[in-house]
Amino acid sequence: MKFLIRDRTGQFTDAFDTVFADAGLRVLKSPPQAPKANAHCERMIGTLRRELLDRTLILNEQHLRRTLTQYLEHYHRARPHRGLGQLSPSQAETGPPPPVDLASHRIHHRTILGGLINEYQIAN
Repeated sequence: MKFLIRDRTGQFTDAFDTVFADAGLRVLKSPPQAPKANAHCERMIGTLRRELLDRTLILNEQHLRRTLTQYLEHYHRARPHRGLGQLSPSQAETGPPPPVDLASHRIHHRTILGGLINEYQIAN
């Protein structure tokens, strides 16, 4: 570990920060007067745990980095988000795709992270 991110509540004293600084960690505080900053971080950590980390045995740091990279690519490119009207962030930038009659198309199935996540698209 290289750093510790914490909020600015009074329960964290200077002595708390000193313990981690002495261990070689840099203590980063959440922005002042930004109560939602911690909430956004906790929401993302919860999503990562529910959808990925609770279902995967991580072997080492390299495996964790590779797994997180693949998941984040899926998260931004294909995963629907409620806050974006069930669009992925990449679709939200370009607008929703036009409706398609799936009965007249073949569907291509792609597994991600060894089958933990499945993506589907129209085959060319």
